[in-house]
Amino acid sequence: MLFRRPELFMTANIIALVPAAGTGTRLGDSLPKQYLDLHGKPMIYHALAAFAAVPRVSRIVVVLSPEDRIWPTFSEQWSRIGPKLYTLPTGGATRSDSVANGLAAIEQDTSADGWVMVHDAARPCIRTELIEQFIDELERDPVGGLLALPLSDTIKSSDENLRVEKTLPREGIWRAQTPQMFRYAALRQALAVCPAATDESQAIEALGYRPKLVMGDSANLKVTYAPDLQLARLLLTIGHRE
Repeated sequence: MLFRRPELFMTANIIALVPAAGTGTRLGDSLPKQYLDLHGKPMIYHALAAFAAVPRVSRIVVVLSPEDRIWPTFSEQWSRIGPKLYTLPTGGATRSDSVANGLAAIEQDTSADGWVMVHDAARPCIRTELIEQFIDELERDPVGGLLALPLSDTIKSSDENLRVEKTLPREGIWRAQTPQMFRYAALRQALAVCPAATDESQAIEALGYRPKLVMGDSANLKVTYAPDLQLARLLLTIGHRE
């Protein structure tokens, strides 16, 4: 199931797009973090399996680096996910580049108002039930939105000496998660206007839209550092997917 051509895609209901062209090594491992082992499977596998179990997600498109030589070594794992899974070797230097390239590649396989749901490859603990609830909240929304959590910690700003400068108000402050879901044409235009966006919502905001915040889950963490990996292992042990 490696590098299927996009013209083979059927018209999609909701396309899940997973940028996975990164080579992140902040975890101190030689493998890109999306391929690190979690319960005998690559980290990215768990999120892909969760999306594959959602009936309204008709395609899962993983955007890989053109130089990726690791994905094919897990072919047996990918076959378990089923026929929804496709790959594109069109990853770019940044996350937004990879998403933009992926959107360009699937142009013929969706409509201007078709939904595209973007998810981080390094969020392995997303639950199928949460994806379903997310779609329920947004499928009739005119703009789209994202999973997020209201901030509960007290927030400090610091000076250059790492001394507290002041305490910041936390009311109305949210931590963005993924998936984030927007209409195909709007998202493609938004990334062209705001290519430096750190997430899809920021790009959509640059067009003047106000994405909807949908309550996320603290278990839907992003694995960035070694302690995150240990926590993800624990969370997947509690709710382990086969």
